[in-house]
Amino acid sequence: MSRSAFRSTRRQLLGTGLTALIGGTGAACVLAAAEPAPKIITKAIPSTGERLPAIGLGTDAFYRSEQAAIRAEIERMVELGGTVVDTSSDYGDSEALIGEALAATGLRGRLFLATKLTAGGGLFGMGVGGEASFHRSLQRLRTDRVDLLQVHNLDGTDTLLPLMQRWKQAGQTRYIGVTVSVGWQHDAIARTMRRYPLDFIQVDYSIDDRDAERVIFPTALERGVAVLVNLPLGRASLISRARGKALPPWAAELAISSWSQFFLKYVISHPAVTCAIPGSTKVVHLQDNQLAAREPLPDAAARGRMERYWASL
Repeated sequence: MSRSAFRSTRRQLLGTGLTALIGGTGAACVLAAAEPAPKIITKAIPSTGERLPAIGLGTDAFYRSEQAAIRAEIERMVELGGTVVDTSSDYGDSEALIGEALAATGLRGRLFLATKLTAGGGLFGMGVGGEASFHRSLQRLRTDRVDLLQVHNLDGTDTLLPLMQRWKQAGQTRYIGVTVSVGWQHDAIARTMRRYPLDFIQVDYSIDDRDAERVIFPTALERGVAVLVNLPLGRASLISRARGKALPPWAAELAISSWSQFFLKYVISHPAVTCAIPGSTKVVHLQDNQLAAREPLPDAAARGRMERYWASL
């Protein structure tokens, strides 16, 4: 599915319910304003105990035309209590647009900023890899340090991780990790966790893609490694498949009012998961996603019920 098709599908699914929850008018909003706001779900980073809001913002190869949208999303996410922004050196203009937004808003100190690099520069890294890539990332992000630096798709772990450990000691990154986004790399990232002292990994996981539960999550729990989840909406396939389907009648018990929240709450309710980073370029989508980081968090029984309901559709 194209990015434009995904956005259209999300708009159709959000409907009017989200408007009432995040800024509409009328009795529903007045009633909601009188009630205490649900507590934000946070998860601990095992290596330090620092807690992160359980829903962040993932990025893509952003276009210059999306500059205003990126700034608006970051501002709104912070207002809603989110902090995690994940990007990469090879996501086109993504780092530069985020850096410009942070400079314009002064919000750098309120974000948990993560980026990635490879040894060779990657497909869109213009051949700039390793140390040069990291220095370029700092310049583009307009910061002197990142919160998390990751080896993208395990490209150059043996070369980069020793360098990243030195940068961590020097205060240029607070945490280090590695990422994958395809199932055939899952065994390799599990081996990397056993070989290196990592703070984070990033992996693909959703209600329709649960392979990470097989070996990655048990290893992360055993080794004390935080887990960022990319593709929690299944490359938009889940949103497309949910079109026209009714949420279960018990969804409100879990403070779920949209399919996006259903999918995201399922992901962050796994004990190994620290934060999910769905991508978006529209504030309305970001707001819907951020509502998934509100209590309650589904327990094991609720997770099973969610799996069975989704499989029945």
